[in-house]
Order: sequence, then structure tokens, then C-alpha cells
Amino acid sequence: MAKKMSAKARAAARKQRDKWKTKRWYTIRAPRHPWNYQNIGETIGESDEHIIGRIYEMTQQEFNGDFTKMHVMLRFRVSGTVGQDALTTFVGHHHQTNHIRRQIRRYRGKIDDVLDVVTEDGYLVRIKPLIITQKRVQTSVKQSIRAKTRDVLRGFVAKTTYDGLQVAMLDGSLETEIQNQIKSIYPCRSVVIRKSQLLQEGVEMDHGPTLDEIHAEEARKEAEIKAKKAAALAEAMAEEEAEGDDDAEEEADEADEAVEEVAEVEEAPVQEEVVEEAAPAVEEASSEDVDYSSMTVAELKELLKAAGKPVSGKKAELIERLQE
Repeated sequence: MAKKMSAKARAAARKQRDKWKTKRWYTIRAPRHPWNYQNIGETIGESDEHIIGRIYEMTQQEFNGDFTKMHVMLRFRVSGTVGQDALTTFVGHHHQTNHIRRQIRRYRGKIDDVLDVVTEDGYLVRIKPLIITQKRVQTSVKQSIRAKTRDVLRGFVAKTTYDGLQVAMLDGSLETEIQNQIKSIYPCRSVVIRKSQLLQEGVEMDHGPTLDEIHAEEARKEAEIKAKKAAALAEAMAEEEAEGDDDAEEEADEADEAVEEVAEVEEAPVQEEVVEEAAPAVEEASSEDVDYSSMTVAELKELLKAAGKPVSGKKAELIERLQE
């Protein structure tokens, strides 16, 4: 039989089930400039800290009712709260991929670029323009169009605040400015800012590097350190191998010298003793009469072989040959 739940357990279970009631809805509002805190959506959270940093996306059609901009996605990040209102910062936009693909055809030219620019009030923004020409163009023409587009963007953004840049990108005035400047190079079918991204706030062009430049410098230094460590390790291993080879050669030479010395010391006396011992044996064999009849046939044949005589025949014949 199951045990009954205590009062504390029931209270804890009730508190867990009612956790959703502790959350509340926040009204997401666009930035004050230039959108006048426009209501763009809602989000839910337990506290103000839980919704800070959230990204909210919506189409430009939903934002301002422009049907021709239904493929443009706007991105807002919650940066603070005031009561039930979640205040946001515009952090960029992008065109949907399927819309971009529909603009590109086989016999048209496509010019892409990526450019980091700083606004007059110190916002570092990454802009990605896309230019589509009426027909295919040579690489030199693409390079000229890309260079002209960069000059127009740098000049325009340097004299504009971040609020003004948002308006220019979303209402098409910046795209029109680019198209007017590059049409003298080659007629273009369309010019769009296909993506923008806010990278950093409070950037000053004349005082210090940007955050991206710092990251790139740190990555470069780390790569250099790793390369130096790898080179030092490889050099140390090569030196150890070279020392090992030299030691092995020295040991081999010493062993060969030792063997030669032992051979010179030991082999010469042994040979002399063998010769000296063999001579008396021959003298004794020649001076004294040998009883061949007591030897076996095999022993007799050995003696005949040593004397250089034939070894065929019976034992008596062998003895007779030896006695000759």
C-alpha cells in the first residue's frame, strides 16, 4: 500500500506545478530612435535578467507593413527592461536565402562583398552588399564595381549615425545611392544590402583597434607560439637522434677494436702450439714401429688418407700399403 504524502511534500509538488504562474509577459519594443518604441512582439520570462540578451526576429513586412519587404528579416536584441516593457537594440538584418537564389540566373553576373564600417557615432557594422548585373561581366568589371561600392559605403556611413544607417538600409535609399554611382561602370539589375550585423558599440576610428582586430591579433600570436614550440620540439628530437647515432657508431667501433685485439693476442699462440705439438707427434710416429694389425679398417684408411695413398682393398692390403 502506497504511503501518504506529507504536507511538506504536497506543498513542494504544488509549488513546482505552479512555477509557470511566477513568469510574466513582457512587451518587446523597437529602439527609441528611429522607431519610437514600436510594439513588435511579446516574450515571457521569470525575471528581467532571464530575458536580457534574447534575440527577436520578424519580417520587415510585419514591422512596417511593406509587402515588398516580406523577405527581409530584422533582428532585435533585448538590452534592458522598464516595468513590463523589454527595450531592444537593432543588431542587423538579412535577406532570406530562397529570395536571393531566385534573383540569380544563368546569364547574369553576381558581385558579393563584405565590408566593416564605422558610423559617425562609433558603431562598428558589417555590411554585405549584393549586386546583380544584367549580363555576365568580366572579372575586371566586377573588381571596378566592387571598389566603387566600397568607396560609396565608407563615405556614406562615415557621415551617418547608426540610427540613420538603419533607415537608409531598410528604406532602400543606401541601395539607390550605390546603384547611381556604379551604373556608369555597367548597368545593374539590382543592388541590395543582403545582410548587416552590429559588431561593436562605442568604436573610435582614430583611437585603438576594434574588437575584431584584437581577436585577429591574438589568434595570430597564438599561432606563432604554437609554430615556435613545434619547431623547437622537432629540432630537439633531431638532435637526440643524431647523438644516438653517434653513440652507436662509437660503441660499434670500440667493439670491433676489442675483437681485433683479442684475436691478435689469442689466435697467434694457439697456432704456434698446434704446430709445435703436431711436429713431435709425426716424429714419434715415424721413429717408432706401429702395430697396424691392432687397428680397425677405418683407422687404417684414415692413415692412408693422411699419407695420400689409396684406401681401397682389404685390411691386409691396407697394412701393406702403410708399411711400404
